[in-house]
Amino acid sequence: MVTRVAVVGASGRLGSVACDVIAQQSDLVLAAQLNSRSDLDEMLGSDVVLDVTTPGVSATVVDHAIRAGLDVVVGTSGWSEERLRTLRALLAEHPERGVIVVPNFSVGSVLATHFATIAARFYESIEIVEGHHAAKVDSPSGTAVRTAELIARARAEIGPVVAPHVDQRARGQQVAGVPVHSLRLQGVVAQQEVHFGGDGEVLTLRHQTQSASSYEQGILAAVRAATAHTGLTVGLDTLIGLTGQGT
Repeated sequence: MVTRVAVVGASGRLGSVACDVIAQQSDLVLAAQLNSRSDLDEMLGSDVVLDVTTPGVSATVVDHAIRAGLDVVVGTSGWSEERLRTLRALLAEHPERGVIVVPNFSVGSVLATHFATIAARFYESIEIVEGHHAAKVDSPSGTAVRTAELIARARAEIGPVVAPHVDQRARGQQVAGVPVHSLRLQGVVAQQEVHFGGDGEVLTLRHQTQSASSYEQGILAAVRAATAHTGLTVGLDTLIGLTGQGT
């Protein structure tokens, strides 16, 4: 079976990578490439819509696709737990449709976040530092938001992260009670560090993306899974066999 894929945000960094890798697959067809000037109806005729746009546009793209009867993979940042609740409500009206939200298509990044949720149960002092290229329009990153939310979930029965001096702006933005610091620098592709402070020790989990090619495996896994999933699926971890995170 061949799956027809429409990429929305095709002219962007991630969109270009997605179009190239999809076009090379025998089981996938690049059915449409939409940019900021495209009519969203150009996605019609595809089986799956891959949204790699911007946070301000993404919700409109997803809504349009679902109402048009298409399954969706979301690779755009900005899908916090609050926005996911709205998406769940929409999918309840269209139970035959599926949306997979992927904060990061890098398998290494997903593994690092998974390891962070394991470590979170053993440390109450935790902070996240994430960095991306200077042109990234949002902060904190979707990966950092997802990591913070999963850390908070892992500590739900233990207690929140200890984050002193939250009134100081330099202490970072609070996401699910976890301080998150964002860097936007030339020369950086994407990176994230999760720091765990304990009695007499510091544990740091660090992932660095050196090339956008690291996203290819995750893009293909998500697109291929899209037509087999209904409802909302959050995280690449659910597609590659990791346990303990869920939606």
